[in-house]
Amino acid sequence: MKILVINCGSATVKFRLFQTQGQDELISLAGGIVSGLGKEDAQMSYHIPDFRFEQQLNRPGYREAIEAAIQCLTNPKYGVVRDVSEIDAAGHRTVHGGDKFTHSVLVDRDVITKMEQCSHLAPLHNPANLAGINQAMALLPKTPQVAVFDTAFHQTIPLHASLYAMPFEMYETHGIRKYGFHGTSCQYIVHRASQLLHQPVEKIRMVICHLGNGVSVTAVKNGHSVENSLGFTSLEGAIMGTRCGALDPGVILYLMTELNFSAEQVYTMLYTKSGLLGISGVSNDMRTITDLAEEGNPRCRLAIEMFAYRLKKYIGSYIAVMGGIDLLVFTGGIGENSPIVRSLAVKDLGFLGIEIDPELNDKALAVESLIHRKPCPVTVAVIPTNEEWMIAKETLEVLAARDRKNAIEKGGEIVKEMNS
Repeated sequence: MKILVINCGSATVKFRLFQTQGQDELISLAGGIVSGLGKEDAQMSYHIPDFRFEQQLNRPGYREAIEAAIQCLTNPKYGVVRDVSEIDAAGHRTVHGGDKFTHSVLVDRDVITKMEQCSHLAPLHNPANLAGINQAMALLPKTPQVAVFDTAFHQTIPLHASLYAMPFEMYETHGIRKYGFHGTSCQYIVHRASQLLHQPVEKIRMVICHLGNGVSVTAVKNGHSVENSLGFTSLEGAIMGTRCGALDPGVILYLMTELNFSAEQVYTMLYTKSGLLGISGVSNDMRTITDLAEEGNPRCRLAIEMFAYRLKKYIGSYIAVMGGIDLLVFTGGIGENSPIVRSLAVKDLGFLGIEIDPELNDKALAVESLIHRKPCPVTVAVIPTNEEWMIAKETLEVLAARDRKNAIEKGGEIVKEMNS
């Protein structure tokens, strides 16, 4: 089977085509990204092994971006399928499923309606995800579409950990609680960690630090998420690229009542002007901030220290939640590529059995690596995430469940006919 994975963001469309091989293996055939949606100088990048193709697109929307992806995949010279009929299903990354989706689902009109009802929970992400699904359904009308939700993996967080100390009807009536994010990335890490440690997931207590422009810390016990630093929206928790993370709610009240900020101004500040960008004053990119910190920029040094300090607090608290730790994982763009962040985040955690080998840490750049001192009771690993692979895997499982259900229903109809 061939599975097309589509990940639509606010300004990009990423895609990757997988093919099943053997019983439990997915091979990437091709992939790419359209960046700068809506801009005159939008770029299309497409690649297969030993070949890369790039072109400029003029103000593409989601439809034009997905069309460009399909044209590349079916191109007679560098495509990997003859036509779209060879694509057996499309899997879509969807950020927020609220209480309505606890697992990946086959998309139909009812699913789209429920997803629209969740859009206010992730205004930066869900509308883009929905746009991608709608356009893919129009361009691939005969291809099953599957929605894979980032929040689904965190549905196992217990109620005492997911509720806010607000009037209970806020949860009962409006669904206000912690949902957690980056669940698809966490699923992949759990899958890979089990292989890496040669242990069943039920025996591994792990903390996963997904560090990119968005940041989350997740506690996984017995293979299930029991805590996540992100909350009702993607604004809570650790410091992020442009998002503030955990904040005294009184600050928002002060901004609105004393400084006359509108709701829109508060939203813009907390989502797009805070985090690393707000602290450093120069960038939300950890690479730029690190370079400037090394040159002596004090606010960039402060940004790194604050970023790592907040991570350390979550790591320590989640170890307490699980009653110990066997594995600490760093993933995401920063987690995979920033030795200084990893080093500062675990500084002084030796009393918990967490110690990093400086030489191994410096060498671990975007490659799967074990970076703890040996011997050491806690494994510390860098594991590059692969959300696209996980989305393809989830898509296959949804299709398999559909086929099993159809087979059972068909069998029941046959039995009914035989008995009639």
